[in-house]
Amino acid sequence: MILEKIIKYIRQPAGFFHIVSLNPENLVVAQQNKEFKQVLVSAQIRINDGVGVVVASRLHGIEAKRVTGVGLMEELIKLVGRMRLRVLLIGSRPNLALELAECYQRQYPEAKFFGTIGIKNIRNPAKNEEKKLWTIVGDSKPNLIFVAFGSPEQELWIERHSKEFTGMVVMGVGGAFDFLSGQVNRAPVFFQKIGLEWLYRLGCQPWRWRRQTRLIKFMWFVIKQKLGCQQFQ
Repeated sequence: MILEKIIKYIRQPAGFFHIVSLNPENLVVAQQNKEFKQVLVSAQIRINDGVGVVVASRLHGIEAKRVTGVGLMEELIKLVGRMRLRVLLIGSRPNLALELAECYQRQYPEAKFFGTIGIKNIRNPAKNEEKKLWTIVGDSKPNLIFVAFGSPEQELWIERHSKEFTGMVVMGVGGAFDFLSGQVNRAPVFFQKIGLEWLYRLGCQPWRWRRQTRLIKFMWFVIKQKLGCQQFQ
């Protein structure tokens, strides 16, 4: 269903097409950040990236399926090969987007891949950086763009430049470039299947503990909503 909707848009592009990932962390952020909340609400496609979102949905009688951002990006890359599309990878650490684009180009020679870091500090992008980036976008004319600056900054930046991205499918993918390039190991399949990928990453990257406190806040919001004490939207 998700791929069908994306294919339909690619064949007849009109306006701006934004894919966002929902997880407990960014849903908690959205409670305090109205602009980010509106971005999530208005996106053309929202995927349930976090297992917590799936569990919370089912607690409220809503059937939900988990679709990871990395998994969807992998499926879209395969689609790019079949449809001979043009793809632009933006962000992450220096040279990584370019190296990943070159790797995909060898794997899918019938498509076109481009990569650039684009902006060093997404919270404070320089005008010359963005000007150069729009030149790259204009020259490459991508059908799909993957942006890896981390949430919520990547989604906010994408939405603020929706006019520049008209006619393109744009998706914020966080740390996906790191995983897909092999720079960072993904959790073993067992952890992925039981929804504890976040715990494995926390063990490998202890500095993430502050971000994981949002899981506790999310659980508390869900419990209060279940009890009818608060609306979590």
